[in-house]
Amino acid sequence: MSTSRFYAVEKASNRKAVWAVTPSQKVSDYYGEHVFNRRAMKKYLSKETYETLTQAIDTGTPIGREFANHVAAGMRMWALEKGVTHYTHWFQPLTDGTAEKHDAFVELDGNGGMIEEFSGKLLVQQEPDASSFPSGGLRNTFEARGYSAWDPSSPAFIVDDTLCIPTVFIAYTGEALDYKTPLIRSTEALNKAAREVCHYFNEDVKKVITYLGWEQEYFLVDEDLYSARPDLSLTERTLLGHESAKNQQLDDHYFGSIPTRVQEFMKDLEVECYRLGIPVKTRHNEAAPNQFELAPIYEECNLANDHNQLLLSVMKRVARHHNFRVLLHEKPFMGINGSGKHCNWSMGTDTGINLFSPGKNREDNLRFITFVVNTIMAVYKFNALLKGSIASATNVHRLGANEAPPAIISSFLGREITEILDKFENSSIEDAIEVDEKKRLHLGIGQIPELLLDNTDRNRTSPFAFTGNRFEFRAPGALANCGSPMLALNSAVAYQLQQFVKDVEALKRGGKSKEVAIFEVLKSYIKTSKPIRFDGNGYSEEWKIEAQSRGLDCENSVPLQYDAYLKPEVIQMFEATEVLKKKELEARNEVKWEVYTKKVQIEARVLGDLSLNHIIPVVIRYQSVLLDNISKLKETFSAEEYETLSAEPRRLIHKIAGHINAVTRMVDEMIEARKKANRIAEMREKAIAYHDEVAPYLDEIRQHIDELELMVDNQMWPLPKYRELLFMR
Repeated sequence: MSTSRFYAVEKASNRKAVWAVTPSQKVSDYYGEHVFNRRAMKKYLSKETYETLTQAIDTGTPIGREFANHVAAGMRMWALEKGVTHYTHWFQPLTDGTAEKHDAFVELDGNGGMIEEFSGKLLVQQEPDASSFPSGGLRNTFEARGYSAWDPSSPAFIVDDTLCIPTVFIAYTGEALDYKTPLIRSTEALNKAAREVCHYFNEDVKKVITYLGWEQEYFLVDEDLYSARPDLSLTERTLLGHESAKNQQLDDHYFGSIPTRVQEFMKDLEVECYRLGIPVKTRHNEAAPNQFELAPIYEECNLANDHNQLLLSVMKRVARHHNFRVLLHEKPFMGINGSGKHCNWSMGTDTGINLFSPGKNREDNLRFITFVVNTIMAVYKFNALLKGSIASATNVHRLGANEAPPAIISSFLGREITEILDKFENSSIEDAIEVDEKKRLHLGIGQIPELLLDNTDRNRTSPFAFTGNRFEFRAPGALANCGSPMLALNSAVAYQLQQFVKDVEALKRGGKSKEVAIFEVLKSYIKTSKPIRFDGNGYSEEWKIEAQSRGLDCENSVPLQYDAYLKPEVIQMFEATEVLKKKELEARNEVKWEVYTKKVQIEARVLGDLSLNHIIPVVIRYQSVLLDNISKLKETFSAEEYETLSAEPRRLIHKIAGHINAVTRMVDEMIEARKKANRIAEMREKAIAYHDEVAPYLDEIRQHIDELELMVDNQMWPLPKYRELLFMR
C-alpha cells in the first residue's frame, strides 16, 4: 500500500471554529477584547490608578507595591468576568520559546472554603523556579532562585482560562535569564542616546521610540503526514527526502490563490490574533509550496516582540484545529526556499517624526542623514555581532542560499541614498542637502495612475537594507526570538550615537559651530563605513571574495560566529549601554553553544535511527525482491538470454548494495564522532566538534538515502515523500 493511501489525509473539520465571529462583526468590534489594554484599564481601574499606570508606562517610571494592589484588583475583576480561573507570569527564557506556570485565583478563606484572590504582590513578582531552563552557569542547583517581574508596558492578555502577565525573568543575583530584559534595556539605551542627538535638531523631543514590524514566514503540512515523519516530529525538518519533480520552479505558488483549507486556517488565526491585540494585516502565499507569510502593523519594539512570540504559539494551536502542523524551522525541506522572520526596524519621536524619513528643509535632511549614517556606522563596527545574533543550528541551512541573505552582513542603501552620501562626503557645508521623499513615475498609460516611488529600490540579497523609512534586517530565522537581533542592533546603534555626540562635542569645544561639527563628523563616518555598503548581488561568489577584502566578517561556522559576543569591543559596547554585563554575555554564549550542540546531536540521533531502523531494512527487502527476480530469470531463460535480461537488475542491486554499505558505515562513524565530541567538557569546543565532525555526516548520509528513494519500489518506501508533503489535497 502506498504511503499516501496508508496515511490518509484527514480533511479539515466542518465544525464551527471556536474562533468564529458573526458576519456582521467588524474587527474593531472585538479587537483586543482578550487584552487588559487602556480601554479595559479605564473601565476597571479608578481614574487616579489609570492615570498613574499609563504615565508609568509612557515614561518608564517604576510602580510601587501598594499601587500595584489597585491594578491587580482591577485586572482580577476584568479576568474573572471573562471566565478566567488561573494566572501566569509569561516570560521568554533562552530557548527561543515562551514559558508559563499557572496558578489558580484562589486562597483558603479560613472557614473551610475558598475565595478568589490576586494581589499586587502576585502581579508584580513571582519565583517560578524554572531552574531547568538554560542559564549558562548563572544558576546552580544549589542557587536556583529565578524571579519573574511584571512588565507594565506589555499588557496582560487571556488565553483560554488563564490570565497571562508578560514578565522579565532574572536570576537571584540580578542577571537576565531571558530575551525581554536586555531588549527593554536596549530600547531605553537607544531612547537616551537618540534623544540626545535629536536635541541637536529639535529640543522638544522627550522620547525616541524603537519600532519593529516583523514578517513571519512558515510552512503548513498535513498533520497525519507530519506524524508519519519522525524527523519532522522530532526536529521540525526533513533530514532525508529527495526533492519533488515539481517544487517551486514555476513560481506558481508565490502570491497565488490561497488554498481553501489554508484560507480557513488563516481566518481563524486572524480572529484569535485580533482578540489578543496582535495587529496582523498581511497574508499571502510565499515562494515555496505550502509556505505562507503573515505580517502585522508596526508596533513598539518590546510589544511587537511579545506579539510575535505569542503568535507562534497561537499558530500551532489554531493549525491543529484544521489538521495542520506549523513548521517554523528555517529550512524544513531541502531544495526549496526556507523561512525567515524579516525585522523592519525604525525609530520615531514623541513629536511624530520618523527619524529615517527625509524632511522638507535643510535641518530635517541633516537629521535624516545623521541617523542613517550612524546606523550604517554601527552595522559596520558590529557586523560580526549582528551575524552572531541570528546564527543558529537551524538558520544556517537557510542563509546563503539563493532565497535568503548571505551569511555576510552588508547594507543596501539604494542608488539615490548612495548618491546623497557620496555627494555629502565630497561637498562643503554650504552645499544644500536635498532628499526627495517621493518621486513620481509616469507610465504613459492613460488608465494607469502615476506611481509614487520610494527613495530607494529593494535588494532581496541584502541582509540589512534601507527600504524607504526603515531598515529591514532580513537575516533572522523564522524560529528565532526577535529579541536577539533587536537587542544587538539597538545596543550597537545606541553606542554609536553616544560616540557621535562625543565626537561632535569635541569639535564644538575646538571652536566649530554645531552644524559644522555635525557635518564634519558625518563626512568622516561616511568614509569609514563604506566597506559595509553593498548594493550588488549578495549571492555571487565575487561578493564573498570582495567582502573578505573589505574586512567584513565571513566566518561560516556557527559556533565560531558566537565568538563575536565576547570580543572586547562588543563587551565594552554592551556594558557602556548598560544592556548586558560581561558575565551575562559569557553565560549566553554558553547557552548558544549548548543549544547548537544539542540540536545537531538530536538530528544525528534521529537520522541514525531512521537510517538503520526504517530505511535500510526496507531497502534490503527490496534488494531481496530483485535477487529473487534474478534467480527466476536464470531458471526461465537460456544462459545467453539471462546475461542480457539480468544486466539491469544486477546493476541496480550493485548500486543499492553500495548505498547500503555507505549508509551503515557512515552512521557508525557518525555515532563514534558523537561519542568523541560528548567527552569534551568545554561547551565551545564541544559545539565546534559537533560542527566540524558530526554535522557533515548529516548531508553525506542523506545523499545516499535520497538516491535510494528513487530506486526502491514506491509502495515499499516507509516515509511520506516530498510530493505528498508539499502539495495540499
